[in-house]
Amino acid sequence: MNKTILTGRITRDPEVRYTANGLANVRFSVAVDRMQKDASGQRMADFINCVAFGQQADFIGRYVKKGNMLAVEGRLQTGNYQGQDGQMRYTTDVIVERVENLTPRDPNAQPGQNTTNYANPTYGANQNNANYQAPNRQPQNETPAMPESFEVADDDLPF
Repeated sequence: MNKTILTGRITRDPEVRYTANGLANVRFSVAVDRMQKDASGQRMADFINCVAFGQQADFIGRYVKKGNMLAVEGRLQTGNYQGQDGQMRYTTDVIVERVENLTPRDPNAQPGQNTTNYANPTYGANQNNANYQAPNRQPQNETPAMPESFEVADDDLPF
């Protein structure tokens, strides 16, 4: 199984590009905080490269700005290429399958304005974004989603 889930802030404004076939794609990185702190007490972060295609890339290009908190779900993919200097370069990217903008939209903001609100973050994916339209998806035979909260007693754990 190859599944990656990240929550972090996008490090710069995304730029959507298009392939010769017209497929949208965007490369971006997400700063994900580590649990531990460095010697000076500052939180450390990992900067994880991500690639999105199609509708995901269009969504990111339209609604995500530098500093927005994102939830990214995808898979790890490694690759390599030979640089101009002849040295082999190795890459590791998260190929985005699903993304949610966790930064709430400021209802007083003008269209196209960065709507990041760091003072009062309430995390609700896309529910506050009046311009977002969910893609029309056909129902699939999937297992129902897990409830948002549930109780787990110590004797329920297998270890």
